[in-house]
Amino acid sequence: MMTTPTPCYHCALPVPAGSRFTAAVLGDTREFCCPGCQAVAEAIVAGGLESYYQHRSEASANPEGLPVQLVDELALYDRADVQQPFVRHDGELAETTLLMEGISCAACGWLIEKHLRSLPAVAEARLNLSNHRLHVRWADAQLPLSQVLSELRQIGYAGHPYQADRASEQLAGENRLALRQLGVAGLLWFQAMMATMATWPEFNIDLSPELHTILRWVALFLTTPIVFYSCAPFFKGALRDLRTRHLTMDVSVSLAIGSAYIAGIWTSITGVGELYFDAVGMFALFLLAGRYLERRARERTAAATAQLVNLLPASCLRLSADGQSERILLSELRVGDHVLVHPGAILPADGKILEGQSSVDESLLTGEYLPQPRTPGDAVTAGTLNVEGALTVEVLALGHDTRLSAIVRLLDRAQAEKPRLAEIADRAAQWFLLLSLITAAVIGLVWWELDSSRAFWIVLAMLVATCPCALSLATPTALTAATGTLHKLGLLLTRGHVLEGLNQIDTVIFDKTGTLTEGRLALRAIRPLGALDSDQCLGLAAALENRSEHPIARAFGRAPLAAEDVQNTPGLGLEGLVGEQRLRIGQPEFVCGLSGAAVPSMPDEPGQWLLLGGADGPLAWFVLDDRLRDDAPALLAACKARGWRTLLLSGDSSPMVASVAAQLGIDEARGGLRPDDKLQVLQQLHKEGRKVLMLGDGVNDVPVLAAADISVAMGSATDLAKTSADAVLLSNRLDALVQAFSLARRTRRVIIENLLWAGLYNGLMLPFAALGWITPVWAAVGMSISSLTVVLNALRLTRLPSAPAANATPETRPLPA
Repeated sequence: MMTTPTPCYHCALPVPAGSRFTAAVLGDTREFCCPGCQAVAEAIVAGGLESYYQHRSEASANPEGLPVQLVDELALYDRADVQQPFVRHDGELAETTLLMEGISCAACGWLIEKHLRSLPAVAEARLNLSNHRLHVRWADAQLPLSQVLSELRQIGYAGHPYQADRASEQLAGENRLALRQLGVAGLLWFQAMMATMATWPEFNIDLSPELHTILRWVALFLTTPIVFYSCAPFFKGALRDLRTRHLTMDVSVSLAIGSAYIAGIWTSITGVGELYFDAVGMFALFLLAGRYLERRARERTAAATAQLVNLLPASCLRLSADGQSERILLSELRVGDHVLVHPGAILPADGKILEGQSSVDESLLTGEYLPQPRTPGDAVTAGTLNVEGALTVEVLALGHDTRLSAIVRLLDRAQAEKPRLAEIADRAAQWFLLLSLITAAVIGLVWWELDSSRAFWIVLAMLVATCPCALSLATPTALTAATGTLHKLGLLLTRGHVLEGLNQIDTVIFDKTGTLTEGRLALRAIRPLGALDSDQCLGLAAALENRSEHPIARAFGRAPLAAEDVQNTPGLGLEGLVGEQRLRIGQPEFVCGLSGAAVPSMPDEPGQWLLLGGADGPLAWFVLDDRLRDDAPALLAACKARGWRTLLLSGDSSPMVASVAAQLGIDEARGGLRPDDKLQVLQQLHKEGRKVLMLGDGVNDVPVLAAADISVAMGSATDLAKTSADAVLLSNRLDALVQAFSLARRTRRVIIENLLWAGLYNGLMLPFAALGWITPVWAAVGMSISSLTVVLNALRLTRLPSAPAANATPETRPLPA
């Protein structure tokens, strides 16, 4: 006995089985169909508008075709108090981000953007396919927000105010559904294939008519869940595309699957013709597997921005008017509040230092590996680390106005502006698909006049023969094989367009710290100035530095001596007692202030120079440096051999930027750049028509990694940089990129071969099927052979490319003296 599904309390649509979305409304726990309805209901209750549910109309629909209760709900979004959490106003324009439901491919993004941009009041509509977020800027005085949402509903998509936790939950739910659909298709296809093959004349040995009939019905029974459950997204997409007059692969796939299924039903009932249930299952399995892998990549990218928000602390210490500190949640902090930030704590907001001196580690945001000294009056940034002294900070910016949030917006914008190769492929496929459908229709009419009994089977043979499975597999199989090969080399590709795109690259942007260099300070040399030798001076310096948490201290190693009474002067250096000697290490003026001696001239060499001295004067110079990676010269040589332009863009403002560029022969180097500065350089290169490869490792590189044509993150990079990049260098060996360049050329050659073969197959099979020389069964077999040929050709890429020549490996730089 079937049970009637519970209607959603908000929109009245059926609540899916196992739904966990509930909220308390009008004193009872109500069930909702999706997180969007739940969020809206909670907002209505929280805003004191609960009476809406008592008085809403129960009329069936409005003139526009939307339920009245839905129209009333959308109208609530026009209230200023409801818009306050998620709508920003800039003059006459309003700006918001919506989480979209119903997105399945790049064609959906094209349709949504095209439809909204056609509205006179909409200034900008930009959909980020990686996380389903729609960014809209519009004149709300001319077009209320409820009308924007209504327009989206009219073309088959639902938009909700974006909330990070809701977005992750929705994507995870969609991912689980896609996995179930794929599993059902794979399991039942194998069984249906065996039942179908048993009815073939080649295998039909001593098969009784009764058993033949049973096998036909068994195959029908097994295939039906594949069609109506696993293939439901194809049919829904095709229906939506036909309504909007937009031809996509969903239309072709739905026609092939639907026609084969209907023909199989006819054969099961009448016993006339061949079964095509195995073809239905094969179509479904191949196509669902591809979409599932795409969904997993999208889900991984959607988590990237949420990780960036985790840089902020959950709580902070707010100071009252009488100087007492109180720990509060970050959400309770307000602009103008004073906060106390202890050493080792993360700054909770952008602000200005009122009291205290310290060094602030901004490496996650700027890439500069040395903490920067900060004194009263200096600005500090949310998400950075206070290293040394306690600071009292006045809050100047929170939430969307912080620099950290600006990086998040840059990331979203850069991802949305990424070249959409999928759209280009979809548009090309439309012409092929349109030609195939028109040809099939014309040939069907001709055969209807010649022999009506054969017309349906010939049209079906044409649809099956020209189904672009081989064309669809030509590129993905080659990329998958090459991706596995590169994974063996330590290069993990997270997006399929990398190997194809590497053949178009003509410019490479490098980050410095952690990319071309190892990302940690090392002691390169010691220059004694007095009677003590290098080892003695190193022991005294290490005794002082071992009492500090500064990153510089780790470069001195362990000390045989122990310093006492160590005092840290942020931005200047350390002072302490080692044995009976009072020593200082740090800035030359600070060190010489202990003895009153003249400041010695600093050696004219690049690096971070520190002076060690005591009461009797200076003792030694120490130079620290970030070591260049041993395989960096080989990578630059490979780029030069291909005629690529090379740039070094770094957040580091030290002379090390120019020094590294000179050592490696990089064409152009710029230091002291913020994330938006790097993005501007990349955008200028794009305006010049250049195809750019970006190699980086920090949060400050994320916007450029997301916007570059090809982006590679180091294996030691931050999690956000990895999820935003197209590839991750897990081995941290730059020579893997050199091998990737060679493999990219081989991959391009194999892709061209696959496309030529698939095109030749479709071109030959179409006239043969139109003449009635090929039955639908043999068309399905031919399609399978064509797909297998494409796969076997792609497997040639699983062979490892030859290693770089021995003379391409640079000599290792000597260890510090």
